[in-house]
Amino acid sequence: MNSKELAEFVEDQLSGLDGIRKIPMMGGWIFYCQEKIFGGIYEPGFMVKNTAAARAAMPDSEPDPPYSGAKPMLPVTILEDRERLQEMVRAMLPELPERKPRRTKISGKQ
Repeated sequence: MNSKELAEFVEDQLSGLDGIRKIPMMGGWIFYCQEKIFGGIYEPGFMVKNTAAARAAMPDSEPDPPYSGAKPMLPVTILEDRERLQEMVRAMLPELPERKPRRTKISGKQ
């Protein structure tokens, strides 16, 4: 399964949640729920942020950086279980930081 197919599968598995969206990012995908980044698709596969809720939902998952220099994330081991996956993402939401507002460019020329 290539990254686009995996992204579509993950999106389908999460379709019961409000505010799920994905955006392509440097050959992978970043996933948002209610405008909070919670995970993405990287070279190793679908991974989520290393939060207490994610660790509780997947005690068998070991934190691993998705790429060199990145913070460790958890490989998703419950991808096939739609209900558990959605429960995990719901439980992660309070632990995730709010999305930073985008800066607007201000031209110094008049």
